[in-house]
Amino acid sequence: MQTNKHEITEEYKKQLEQELDNLNNVLIPANVQALQEARSQGDLSENADYDAARDEQARLNGRLQEIKEILKTAVIIKLDNSDKVQNGKYVVLSYEGPKGLVEEKYQIVGSVEADIDAKKLSNASPFGKAVLGHKKGDTVKVIAPRGTISVTIKEVSNN
Repeated sequence: MQTNKHEITEEYKKQLEQELDNLNNVLIPANVQALQEARSQGDLSENADYDAARDEQARLNGRLQEIKEILKTAVIIKLDNSDKVQNGKYVVLSYEGPKGLVEEKYQIVGSVEADIDAKKLSNASPFGKAVLGHKKGDTVKVIAPRGTISVTIKEVSNN
């Protein structure tokens, strides 16, 4: 069985380790307690507390396994001093959006770490793919659902 490697930043690795610790030492023990209390209420066939605790147990265990798998297959992104866009680098991108000119700073990350609300852009996204390997001042074309967008790289940095 082939395992996919997950490229992640050192920062994200620490976040996952903290989440794993919280799951193991706080959330899962609290869920076990909730299950025990719900069982003590008697008939489990119509026990909403028990059903909710079982659903939460499944969610927590799923996330626990997901984090373990990511950490097991993690490859930490190592930054160099080049001026090219690469995983882990921060870029300021300028492009014409639906409401006018947009200029935003993003970090290029692996897909498992991507979070557009946190300005973490997946290297597998159309924008991420288009800018990888380019330098400050380059303009690249991004094929998006609404058509082709010209994106100018205004800045490339390690932070």
